[in-house]
Amino acid sequence: MTPRGTYTRHVSSVADRLDQVHARVEGAARDAGRDPAEIRVLVATKTQDADAVREAVEAGATLIGENRVQELTVKAPELADLVAAGTLTVHLIGHLQKNKINAALGAASGIQSVDSLALARALSTRCERSGHDLDVMIQVNVSGEASKSGVAADDARQLALEVATLPYLRLTGFMTIGANTADAAVIRAGFSRLRTIRDAVHASGAPGTSEARELSMGMSRDLDLAIAEGATVVRVGTAVFGPRPTPPTSAPITGDPA
Repeated sequence: MTPRGTYTRHVSSVADRLDQVHARVEGAARDAGRDPAEIRVLVATKTQDADAVREAVEAGATLIGENRVQELTVKAPELADLVAAGTLTVHLIGHLQKNKINAALGAASGIQSVDSLALARALSTRCERSGHDLDVMIQVNVSGEASKSGVAADDARQLALEVATLPYLRLTGFMTIGANTADAAVIRAGFSRLRTIRDAVHASGAPGTSEARELSMGMSRDLDLAIAEGATVVRVGTAVFGPRPTPPTSAPITGDPA
């Protein structure tokens, strides 16, 4: 591990890229007639080590997202001081298996990938034991692609209403990954559908839905379309860190290609 405070070697490129992302977000927000302050940038740190995360924080990042619990737990101890100081918030944005809940809750304050009532109930039970609340989002597969995780769009509203009633969970909104296509109209339609789901749940007045305002959608390739459809969180990785290293063929890394 590199000693803290000595990250000048690469921080300029990370800082420049993060500035470019913020400029892109601001431009997209203005084009959509929105206030850029409504949109947060989540830096996706898949395959990046703790030193790289610190570079991003020094450059102004305040919210990061990890795809894999294994990576999350490795980095967490090295980033604990930033979290404790309130400088950094950590979310899990990848698929969560129930047998990894304890590890995830020890390192993240938010889970953006709740896709079943069984998982939500398990999270609620673990949080009750520890006495801590947890921010959660419902992950919705708006494109219907088999390669993507998330509850089906037709079932998302009902799942959200059920999750919202669980103790120790605070439903903050919805997350999705845009359709894997070059057709901007198709991608945007998916984002629009998530916004419609969010609006219906938030407007329902049902218990636990009053804070369900967030729309975590849009990544490096399609964040402009997401912002046009109301995104409040965009997830960027390669746009900040550059191309990811190729993982070993014996141990492929899967998850949200932010």
